[in-house]
Amino acid sequence: MSQVPTITLTNHTLEKLELLLRAGGYRVRYEKGNFKTGACLLQSSKIVVINKFSNLESKIQSILELFLELELDPQLLDDKQIALLHQIKQTKLQL
Repeated sequence: MSQVPTITLTNHTLEKLELLLRAGGYRVRYEKGNFKTGACLLQSSKIVVINKFSNLESKIQSILELFLELELDPQLLDDKQIALLHQIKQTKLQL
């Protein structure tokens, strides 16, 4: 049985995920909102809005869920970012 990669729930991880979004052409904003999840994606404008009142774990898990839907152009990413994206796509979220 293969080992499923895990993502650590730290501020450093959150920063890496934000940088990955930005490298993919997305803007990241932290705002209060009345959305039910910790983050939402505004499709037409490539803006990710993260609920600033969510805890760290919720912010990271919300962004990870978005990455499962997003198609980032690998040509915009460096090797470390490509590896992180691959790890995210292989990670099973435990919600």
